Amino acid sequence: MGTHAAAYSQKTQEGNTNPLIFAVEIGFFAGFIWGGVHWIFYVLRFTKVTPGFLGEPFLRHSFLESGLGQLAGWLLFIALSVIASIIYVFLFRKIKGPWPGIIYGIVWWCVIFALAGPSLGMVEPLNRIGWNTIVSEFCLFLLWGLFIGYTIAFEFTDERKREPEKAKV
Repeated sequence: MGTHAAAYSQKTQEGNTNPLIFAVEIGFFAGFIWGGVHWIFYVLRFTKVTPGFLGEPFLRHSFLESGLGQLAGWLLFIALSVIASIIYVFLFRKIKGPWPGIIYGIVWWCVIFALAGPSLGMVEPLNRIGWNTIVSEFCLFLLWGLFIGYTIAFEFTDERKREPEKAKV
């Protein structure tokens, strides 16, 4: 394995996980899975928030409602998830359990749906989007945060796998 390839592997030679590589990987899958769930919610009309909502400040709304725009929105959700995972892995990776991830997802929901989102035009204000959308998006972000947080916490706090092989019974 070359020097450059070793630098980009997920595991270091000591057996520890590379935090940045792991965060990007978890962020990609979080965005892919939960962005797909968001798209399904939109198609089934559980939410009024278009899958391309993160692109609202930058792209035309009519484009974001098209198939290509929804795909662009899914890619933007993947990018958001990668950023959120990187933040989580560098700030909270040593906190055990599912609750920090759940809270992390709720915080992101509050930022997007109550604080920055309405002012940037990404989403309508909470008093106009309806209860179905509020509950669906809240649950989606809660599970998204749980996925990111618990996966990262499990990787960086599971000491059992770092024990030598002969110590295992």
